[in-house]
Amino acid sequence: MSDPVTAMADRAAACADCLRGADSVLLASHIDADGLTSAAVAASALERAGITFETVFEKQLDADAIDRIAATDHDVALFTDFGSGQLDDIVPHEERGAFTPVIADHHQPATGEEGAEPPDTALHLNPLLFGINGASELSGAGASYVLARALEPEDGDNRDLAALAVVGAVGDMQDTDGGLVGANQQIVAEGVEAGVLEEVTDISLYGRQTRPLPKLLEYASELQIPGISGDEAGSVRFLSGLDLELKVDGDWRRWVDLSFEERQTVASALMRHAIDRGVPPQRVNSVTTTTYILSAEEVGTELRDVSEFSTVLNATARYERADVGLAVCLGYRDEALDEARSLLRNHRRNLSEGLEWIKNEGVNQETNFQWFDAGTRIRETIVGIIAGMALGASGVRRDQPIIAFADESAEDVKVSARGSGFLVRDGLDLSVVMGEASEAVGGGGGGHDVAAGATIPKGSREAFLKHADRIVGEQMAEAEDEAEDDKADEE
Repeated sequence: MSDPVTAMADRAAACADCLRGADSVLLASHIDADGLTSAAVAASALERAGITFETVFEKQLDADAIDRIAATDHDVALFTDFGSGQLDDIVPHEERGAFTPVIADHHQPATGEEGAEPPDTALHLNPLLFGINGASELSGAGASYVLARALEPEDGDNRDLAALAVVGAVGDMQDTDGGLVGANQQIVAEGVEAGVLEEVTDISLYGRQTRPLPKLLEYASELQIPGISGDEAGSVRFLSGLDLELKVDGDWRRWVDLSFEERQTVASALMRHAIDRGVPPQRVNSVTTTTYILSAEEVGTELRDVSEFSTVLNATARYERADVGLAVCLGYRDEALDEARSLLRNHRRNLSEGLEWIKNEGVNQETNFQWFDAGTRIRETIVGIIAGMALGASGVRRDQPIIAFADESAEDVKVSARGSGFLVRDGLDLSVVMGEASEAVGGGGGGHDVAAGATIPKGSREAFLKHADRIVGEQMAEAEDEAEDDKADEE
């Protein structure tokens, strides 16, 4: 039996053959950072292979969206960063000859009736089908990258697309345990070989390229440090106490402006400060992590750092400007980048206002998770991002998942759930929670173990909460029982 990576590459080769034989391809992708990079990787590979294609984006791949795709005159539809969870709606169109689907995704496949196998389509490229974890080892952009390698012409090399695949993986929170692992790490290695990526150990705070040092520390959500986090004066006071030249012509330098020795000095002082104020050592150690740099991008810009690049992308398609995000991914700058930066400023303002709203309103507590209902106060396309940012913030527990509600339409409510790596290790699977709880109230959902979403009918929130609370409780209890059984066996 071949290993998982080889088996997935073989499936990718079959998908590539189908695409090469198509008269034209409709490339359909999701709107988050992973979806945009998935589309950009696939679009670049299709263009280099000389395949005629058109690109569309969908906020969600529901039956109506699939009907729109089927109504086009393309004989092949390539779905990236979604499609696996919608096989029940896609396969009937394939059987009627409306289009041949090729799917490069990493979400849980649809299973139809309870316990049934996923509906069959021969051109389904998903790491989960090959024993590779789609939540932590390969993203949608990673699946598209595997396909792109299979689409290489004889004299071509698509390894440069590894940079976008890594942006997608980080944007999908697959680096939360100190760096990318599994199949993602192989993509990183290929990107480094191609000269488009740098892998370095650095401080884990967001904004290393662009934020002035006081703002870098004040806004650091990765590590809550008393006297610094959320405290502008405290951040300035801490930095001013260091024996370093941290200003140039009166302006604060950025992390990227510091020498290696200066960064070490700041990081060491920050760790001592945190320990002295009671921050647990394991949390302090997380101040350094593996980070990824896009070698071709200008130093000090939002596109140089992979995590900041992914935020730029979230600021485009989630505000109906997927065209801008795709253009930036494909290398267009000038007008496209100016528009992306304008959208980013608006996105940051909305995130800040959303977090402030949660801080003021607080969260509600069920037995096994916490939740809030933003109604129309937070845009439904970003409520999941804000929920994830809120975990561990003031008044929000880090040891439980969080579920967020926001109005999606006059009839439907968007539900977003976020957890953490250690909760997943303790048994949490939010994909199952969102899928089963939403189905129980007449909706639908899915995603990953650490982050998932659903759409439910208005008026069904309370019933959904009861189902979700029961499922989370059962997951955590089952994991605890298994751990106790394992311990008993060892004794």
